[in-house]
Amino acid sequence: MTSVKVKAKADDVSVEEKLRALYFLQQVDSKIDKIKIVRGELPLEVRDFEDIVAGLETRVNNLNTELKSLDDNISEKKNLIKDAQLLVKKYQTQQSNVRNNREYDSITKEIEFQNLEMQLAEKRIKEYKAAIISKQEIAQQTEEELKNRQKDLKFKQKELDDIVAETEKEETDLLKKSKSAEAVIEDRLLSAYKRIRSNVANGLGVVTVDRDACGGCYNKIPPQRQSDIRTHKKIIVCEHCGRILVDAEILIGAPSAK
Repeated sequence: MTSVKVKAKADDVSVEEKLRALYFLQQVDSKIDKIKIVRGELPLEVRDFEDIVAGLETRVNNLNTELKSLDDNISEKKNLIKDAQLLVKKYQTQQSNVRNNREYDSITKEIEFQNLEMQLAEKRIKEYKAAIISKQEIAQQTEEELKNRQKDLKFKQKELDDIVAETEKEETDLLKKSKSAEAVIEDRLLSAYKRIRSNVANGLGVVTVDRDACGGCYNKIPPQRQSDIRTHKKIIVCEHCGRILVDAEILIGAPSAK
């Protein structure tokens, strides 16, 4: 029901009123644009820092997981060495009680095998310890970088929050005024205005004629066309840039965007 009422309201107003509403809407939108410019690239910078921090946190967690795995491997190899030492003692005891050379040789091979297992385990332990030292250095560097990036994120977030706090009320009020102005502009005209705004660098979809020229592209406007613009009887666009043209007189009695 609301959209039907708004449409009827837009159809009931005169072209001059639509032009006033368009120009008022342009003033409001320009102020909103300025607020966004003040915020600048801060929202993007905050998101970038959030991504960096999240990536570093993941890296730190992965490094800590790898370090724990290396510690577990060392414990495993130490237990293997203890077990091998016990087996060697057991085999040495058995070796003194063998009944023939074949049993003696068999036990000797088992002792040699366990000694090799211990040597290999000790070698692995050295490798794991070297890997731990290397990864601890990387983890320390990564944690330091994480702390620095967290500080940067906190600073940028505060900077953004301060700017948002300063401009939030103004932006909310302007958005309400923008919706009110849009309500008296027919959908086709409103769509054209938004399309023009999106296609120009400065966001100006409605401009006044200034010194016989378009206030957007500064190309000269023919006298007859200026005369038509002053009558406020129809919507006229610049032949060069496509912006909607109004004359300075349309401002008299127009609502303020402040």
